[in-house]
Amino acid sequence: MKNNVSNTLKTWLGITAAILMIVSPVTAGMKETAAPDFTLKSVEGENLKLSEYRGEVVLINFWASWCGPCRQEMPVLSELHDKYKALGFTVLGVNVEEDSTRARKLLQEMSVSFPVLLDNESVVSKQYDVVAMPSTVLVDRNGNMRYLHKGYKPGLEDVYLQQVRDLIRE
Repeated sequence: MKNNVSNTLKTWLGITAAILMIVSPVTAGMKETAAPDFTLKSVEGENLKLSEYRGEVVLINFWASWCGPCRQEMPVLSELHDKYKALGFTVLGVNVEEDSTRARKLLQEMSVSFPVLLDNESVVSKQYDVVAMPSTVLVDRNGNMRYLHKGYKPGLEDVYLQQVRDLIRE
C-alpha cells in the first residue's frame, strides 16, 4: 500500500513538473558557450549545418506537432524570421518526432518561411538537453548560445524580439 501511494505521488509530481515546464516559459541569459554544431536533413530533403550560419544570429526552435504551444508559436517565429532575415538572422525549426508524417502535414496546413529540420533520432535535441516543448535557443553571430527559452506563452515574442535585436546589433 505504501509503495503504491509513493509511486502515485512520484507520478503526479513528475506530471506536474512536466506541465509547469510546458506552461511556464523559462527565459534566461546563458553563460556564453559554443552551440553544438549539427547537420540535419530539412523537410525539403537537403542537409543543413548550423556552422554554415556562422556570422548570423540563429534562433533554434525545437518543436513537435502534438505540442499546442509549438503550433501557436510557429507563425510568430515565421514573422520574426521574415522581419530580420535581411539583417543576418534566421530561424531553424527542429522537429523532434521519430515519425515526421504529422509534422509534414502540419507544415502543409501552416506554411512557415524558415527552414524546418528533422531530428528523428533525437541526436540534436539531446546535444541541447531539450526537456520541454517548445525549447528555443538563441545563438549569436560567433556561434555561442546566449538565451534559452523553455515553453511558450503569448507575449514571449516580445522577449524574442528584444533579444534578436540586441544580438543583431552586436
